[in-house]
Amino acid sequence: MSKVIVIGAGAAGLIAAGFAAQNGNEVILLERNPRPARKLMITGKGRCNVTHFTTLINDLIEAVPVNGRFLYSAFTRFMPADTMDFFEELGVPLIVERGDRVFPESQKAVDIVDALVKFAKQNKVKIIVGRAKHFNTENGIIKAVITEDNEEISGDDFIVATGGMSYPLTGSTGDGYSLAKELGHTIITPKPSLVPLEISEEWCADLQGLSLRNVSISIRNINTYTEIYKDFGEMLFTHFGVSGPIILSASSHIRDCKSGQYIIELDLKPALSREQLDARILRDIAEFANKTLNNALVKLLPKALIPVVLDLADLNPNIKANQLTKEMRSDLVETLKCMTMTIEGFRPIEEAIVTSGGVSANEIDPKTMRSKWCENLYFAGEVIDVDAYTGGYNLQIAFSTGKLAGSSIY
Repeated sequence: MSKVIVIGAGAAGLIAAGFAAQNGNEVILLERNPRPARKLMITGKGRCNVTHFTTLINDLIEAVPVNGRFLYSAFTRFMPADTMDFFEELGVPLIVERGDRVFPESQKAVDIVDALVKFAKQNKVKIIVGRAKHFNTENGIIKAVITEDNEEISGDDFIVATGGMSYPLTGSTGDGYSLAKELGHTIITPKPSLVPLEISEEWCADLQGLSLRNVSISIRNINTYTEIYKDFGEMLFTHFGVSGPIILSASSHIRDCKSGQYIIELDLKPALSREQLDARILRDIAEFANKTLNNALVKLLPKALIPVVLDLADLNPNIKANQLTKEMRSDLVETLKCMTMTIEGFRPIEEAIVTSGGVSANEIDPKTMRSKWCENLYFAGEVIDVDAYTGGYNLQIAFSTGKLAGSSIY
């Protein structure tokens, strides 16, 4: 039996602590906040997208653009079906929604948090409040963790599951990076991932608060016009640019976000070809022939979007609909099918859903999550240099790596 100290009571830390305790170990879970898993409480807009349902290991790996293969062992030992069984056995019914995203039936993230805390406590994990500052080591072996209050907590094995640097008010401030670096680990520079994008065009701010559904985007490198990502779904205009599910997913594909290097091409009517869209506009013109163009497009576009689209198409909003020429219609169709926005950069890392970067995956044994530099140190969750697309994949990483780290300690 080992005395295990788990640092960080988020998704990865709670599940790691519970499984380590199931192996017969004495487990202490050190958490800097009075309430565990604060970040988990706000995921999925407070609904908590627990996992992404798939039975195929390659689907999971392909959803992790950074070091996906590193997670092969962790995923195979704890797949989405295992995650679902785990929570349902703890009394949390789950549902699979559109896009194979899994949520608690209650639509409340607190039920997932309570289940994880219940799992830890059922297995006699002792949760204490404190912030880890550094390790005491002897001949390269960790002997104790020292807290911010200079309390020394000794142990035989240690699991760092402190998360990344996103949402720092929840306690995710990069503490694990300094702990790992102290022991010789390489830290891949943390960057925001799954983060809103700042846009150069001022008209985006005019649309602040407008949400669009069933639109498609294409992200292109302006220098080569190469398409690096394409998606369909929902997005949101903000005071700084754009956000929403398809934007967050797109951000994880942009690795070097220099101002003006990438553009977004927005197709407002992806279900219609240019010819079909032109025919649709002709029908609206016929119906609203004597109205101004600004008022003739109310069935085609949200009201707030009409003046922006007409301005981008260089069309006078006050002309009568029946004055719209074939050339004007062509300009309107082109604007609707390809509204171009220039990406200025990412929003700050504090606004990112997850952090890209962290402890180098090359320095962690993928079969156990144990450090290659320190034999009694393990890692789990977002502190590792792995990050996935939106849709429940990142929480699955937390659960899979947490379970593997905890189960590897006897």
